[in-house]
Amino acid sequence: MIRVTVWNEFYHEKTEESVRAVYPEGIHTVIAEFLGRQEDITVRTATLDQPECGLPPEVLAQTDVLIWWGHARHWEVPEEVARRVQEAVLCGMGFIALHSAHHSKPFRYLMGTTCNLSWREDGDMERVWVVAPDHPIAQGIDRYFDLPHEETYAEAFDIPEPDKLVFIGWYEGGEVFRSGCCWRRGRGKIFYFQPGHETFPIYRDSRVQRVITNAVRWAEPETRVPEVPCPNVQKPVLKFDEQ
Repeated sequence: MIRVTVWNEFYHEKTEESVRAVYPEGIHTVIAEFLGRQEDITVRTATLDQPECGLPPEVLAQTDVLIWWGHARHWEVPEEVARRVQEAVLCGMGFIALHSAHHSKPFRYLMGTTCNLSWREDGDMERVWVVAPDHPIAQGIDRYFDLPHEETYAEAFDIPEPDKLVFIGWYEGGEVFRSGCCWRRGRGKIFYFQPGHETFPIYRDSRVQRVITNAVRWAEPETRVPEVPCPNVQKPVLKFDEQ
């Protein structure tokens, strides 16, 4: 079984009626629900307001893939928790960053860049193009799919060059954006997926659900090895005069 933890700020759903109308129980609950229907996936959820943001060491140790949705309260995540997530990814845990999680602390620490982008919130249509049809995350997805309304993200997106670009988004206003990007950091796999603004029912779309489910299976750890400090080697393995 792939053990997934879905993390969410769970802020807008409690403070804005327009968001509550779409996700009354929280974005994390919707994602956990469709993932939980898979026979090979078990799911737990965590939110910002829980102790240690719901991510104490024992939870991360029991998480194969962490899904992160954040937007307005990135900087309320304690440094200790963010670095704990970063370390878990370097040791092998998979990490899926959704939508505005491009500015989350763990994602920025893993990327090493600002992760800034351009945006506007007009509810334009987005066409998500598959540019790597052979990639595991794109399996079961047609050449493209349309989302009737979405927040517009646009290049330039300040991220390291992806190891693999899986999706490109095009908006009816003419903007384009690298909407699905893969990296490896240490032993962990990372996938950034842009669709998912909180006032639109993006996570109820079957294509989006398929992408996230595929991404969970792709990001499952190949190995999970605890961090080992650099050893102080006291003696050489071999002295040349002993040959």
